Amino acid sequence: MPSLSMNKELLKKHLRLFITRSRKESEKFQKDMIERQEITAYYGQFTKDRIKSMNPDELYEYLSKLWAMLIWGNKHYVIDKIVDENGFDELKNSLSEVIWDENDIAERWDIFRSKIKGIGPAMLSEILCRTKPNDYLLWNRRAFVGLNYLEVRDLPRYDYQLNGEVYKYLCEVGKAISSELKEIGFEDYSLLAVDYFIWDELQVAENLSAIHSPTPKKAREAEVKAKDSQFIHNDIRDKIRDVGQWLGFDASIERKVSEGARVDAIWEVTIGNMGKVIYVFEVQTKGAIDSLILNLLKSLNNPAVQGVVAVSDRKQLEDIRKQALAVKDLRDKLKYWEYEEVLQVHESLEFVNSKINNLNLVPESF
Repeated sequence: MPSLSMNKELLKKHLRLFITRSRKESEKFQKDMIERQEITAYYGQFTKDRIKSMNPDELYEYLSKLWAMLIWGNKHYVIDKIVDENGFDELKNSLSEVIWDENDIAERWDIFRSKIKGIGPAMLSEILCRTKPNDYLLWNRRAFVGLNYLEVRDLPRYDYQLNGEVYKYLCEVGKAISSELKEIGFEDYSLLAVDYFIWDELQVAENLSAIHSPTPKKAREAEVKAKDSQFIHNDIRDKIRDVGQWLGFDASIERKVSEGARVDAIWEVTIGNMGKVIYVFEVQTKGAIDSLILNLLKSLNNPAVQGVVAVSDRKQLEDIRKQALAVKDLRDKLKYWEYEEVLQVHESLEFVNSKINNLNLVPESF
């Protein structure tokens, strides 16, 4: 785990400003504290056994209340997808274990992330923070912006970098800020209160605008080599599905599209009474490229498949392109997408969707 380091003087400066604002805007801060109490009371009542005994309506309410769900207009559609992809009982059992089991959070985090599809670090950390606000930090883009501003080292820029050990480290960072909140006399110094502090006080304009800047190529390659390729693969796969859903496709992951071809992600759309059009995506992080080529080639046996896309880093895409040139039925149909671009597109569409959904133009029950 990285050693904890941050700009303490900068932190103390903003803590003083935060305390001053809390006195000037006492009504707002009191409302925020009541909101946190209601949040933790609701999620805290879901013990290990109660989570396992949830019915579908209870699970929907449990997940739909999360701030991480605000990016979705139709929450029922998204939550139904999560249940379908994981299985109702498997999802509940995994949630109960990651929250309530007593082994190290780093281990629990990695087990959950390797088993459960559709629930990323933002949703998972929010569930943990809402249930155990003294132990776990809520991690999302705003938390990255705030802690980056405080010059905290070794922050995960993308979800695939956030394994269990990294999340454990982030919780320690949050606890260090919590201790400072307590020391200056702020009434609520839970890690959920730390999240409110990060949101209210540390969203500095230059950091918000710089978050979409591309990662330098050398740093990007070093990050990929240092991380578990399975987490990278699953993160990219899930984000391709999200992008498809935001663009209006019926998007899903790990689908069989033809005999012998089970692909990482598809975007599907029905055109009137003419039938379906399917776009296929395969993510390559390690392993033999010829198996990817064969899988994409088999997927073209489905006449609805109108496009096939290989997703990887620049070097591997060049290798894929060279091998695909020798495959007549594939070379003119295969498209190439760098994984870094997938992450940037996802971030941009996530921002757009969250802002549009905040307008509440369409009732959720529509």
